[in-house]
Amino acid sequence: MSEEKKSTRRSVVVVRKRAHPSAEVEDIEDTLSFSKDEIHKLRVALLDWYDLNRRDLPWRTTKEEEVERRAYGVWVSEVMLQQTRVQTVIAYYNRWMQKWPTIHLLAQASLEEVNEMWAGLGYYRRARFLLEGAKKIVAEGGKIPKVASMLRKIPGIGDYTSGAIASIAFKEVVPVVDGNVVRVIARLRAVSANPKDSATVKRFWKLAAQLVDPVCPGDFNQALMELGATVCTPLNPSCSSCPASEFCHALSMAKRDSTAAVTDYPVKGVKVKQRCDFSAVCVVELVGAETLLDKNQSGSKFILVKRPEEGLLAGLWEFPSAPLDGETVPLARREAMDHFLKRNLKIDIRKTCNIVLREDIGEFVHIFSHIRLKLYVELLVLQLKGGVDDLFKSQDNKTTTWKCVYSNALSSMGLTTSVRKVYNMVQNFKQKSLPSNHVPTKKRTRTTKRLA
Repeated sequence: MSEEKKSTRRSVVVVRKRAHPSAEVEDIEDTLSFSKDEIHKLRVALLDWYDLNRRDLPWRTTKEEEVERRAYGVWVSEVMLQQTRVQTVIAYYNRWMQKWPTIHLLAQASLEEVNEMWAGLGYYRRARFLLEGAKKIVAEGGKIPKVASMLRKIPGIGDYTSGAIASIAFKEVVPVVDGNVVRVIARLRAVSANPKDSATVKRFWKLAAQLVDPVCPGDFNQALMELGATVCTPLNPSCSSCPASEFCHALSMAKRDSTAAVTDYPVKGVKVKQRCDFSAVCVVELVGAETLLDKNQSGSKFILVKRPEEGLLAGLWEFPSAPLDGETVPLARREAMDHFLKRNLKIDIRKTCNIVLREDIGEFVHIFSHIRLKLYVELLVLQLKGGVDDLFKSQDNKTTTWKCVYSNALSSMGLTTSVRKVYNMVQNFKQKSLPSNHVPTKKRTRTTKRLA
């Protein structure tokens, strides 16, 4: 960066009034407020540090580009980065931007296409909001709003994302506050209040608004987040290499008192206990009357069920699943699944089909932010007496949306992490347990012998 630009940064110490209601920069009447001298020195120190140490990330372009495209890229990256590590996001971001390089192309996508592209990132509501936001913007003229107050009217865009887009893409002088910024400011000012408390959150926004640079707001906000992500980390901060160490109250206290530590800040809130849920998952494989059971299952189809449009993993596809009342024995799980198949898919395994194979495959625990879900997985291979077409004719389509997918298509679908794990478990079971030669299908009772 040129010395002229750095000089311009250093010469500006007056912060203009902001549009964000929680980002007003009038004097903060408490002892946490930064002095004008601290503000000026912190801006210079962080911007110079960022110029030298910023990570080379695909959404941080160094070349001049069309502002709307820049804003769109910032929006996509910031949404992906919520609750997700940078190294994980990079590949997803590159694939996303290759498929939908503009907001207008994204607006033409279906929710199923977007979910498939998002598969594995988790928190799927983010993907739905991106699509809904793109459609809203295109419907209203196709221009991304340039100020944070207007950006917050778009579905899924809150204070943080609006501040990031407005400051980085459009150079609006507004702050951003994410977990990294909270940690940095909490240590700089030794904030002992609960960072989750609403009053404390407002205080962090005010402190961040004091600091944001009026000439380079986007670079400064990214510098503050970058510092928290790479230097001022949760457990092992590198205080000796921190450009803000001379202003850090937490570090100063730790030097004076051996019982104190920088990592005491921000204070740890009480963790909400995760709810424990249990579910039976049945991978239903449909084979034709003349089909032979083999490892490759090239001619078989699998049933996928669409989850409700609201709630956890809304609108995503999964194998048939039935909730359980806690830990249960295999017989109870099968009864629950049989009831689900009969009620929702009109599959009565006693009357409408022959059981080729039914095996318990295994179990695993999938962790959501607020739920600990234990899944019991079984494989159920069926021959329908009337064929798949008759099965579709029997549906009333009032409650459950489902489809049959060929195995080769299933392998390439964008599936959630837990659904992909279930499918992989079935694949591994077949490779280990099924013979290499084709095995003729037979009519069987519900008690199925294990294949050697």
